[in-house]
Amino acid sequence: MRKKTGLKYYLKIITPWRLIFFIISITIVAWLYFYLAREGFHYEWQWNRVWRHFGQWTTNGFRAGPLLKGLLLTLGIASIGLGFSVILGLGLALMRFSASPFYRLLARIHIGIFRNTPLLLQLFFIYFLVAPLFGLGPFWSAVISLAAFEGAYLAEIFRAGILAVPGQQWEAALSLGFNLSSTFFMVILPQSVRNVMPALTNQAVSLIKDTSLVSAIAVADLTLQAQAIIAETFLAFEVWLLVAAIYLLISLCISLPAIWFEHNAGKTPGMEDVQ
Repeated sequence: MRKKTGLKYYLKIITPWRLIFFIISITIVAWLYFYLAREGFHYEWQWNRVWRHFGQWTTNGFRAGPLLKGLLLTLGIASIGLGFSVILGLGLALMRFSASPFYRLLARIHIGIFRNTPLLLQLFFIYFLVAPLFGLGPFWSAVISLAAFEGAYLAEIFRAGILAVPGQQWEAALSLGFNLSSTFFMVILPQSVRNVMPALTNQAVSLIKDTSLVSAIAVADLTLQAQAIIAETFLAFEVWLLVAAIYLLISLCISLPAIWFEHNAGKTPGMEDVQ
């Protein structure tokens, strides 16, 4: 018995409403293009001047350009920041359930501050005030800021997912001899993650997009590299379209596997899944 997860499954994702939205979007873009062309707006695209900034082959092999270097730095910040934010968010959620009023108050203060202040101000605060005390550079300042910011949101997401698990799950696990920690990590947490997977995916995509703000503290990420290239070549349309496509591709690489996991997690195979 095995599930069909090939082309037939992915065709199910293309619902009529998504297809209609895609057609409408293409129509609007085509209309805008022909309208600007009719009104005399002509722009000579120079894509051949952009690709070399992403990377090029030389006699010594492939040499990464500033856009590729910025992309790798962005992925590094996003991946490390996401890992720390998940750990922090889960820790804050557990502190919200703590019997200690101090831990509950501490979690509420962190969540309240980081959810109700702009991320850009948090970046400046950590980079100019906190980082010099510990000798941290722009990279780790960006990672800490993103982790603290996203962790505040993930804390409430994890808390809601834990509360959504029926209390009978705790009773059943404890009656079978599990202790509290084993019950939580082996029974409750997997079910809560499955419940909040869409929200977790949204936060991961949001973190990817929020990395564009780290250029404000001199982190040479994808956005800062794009700004430098535009200042040098004046190819604003080409560079920003390429950067937007890169961010879109990264977001899709996170969203599509999450959709697949949400569709298949906890699904019992029926007759339609048997080949």
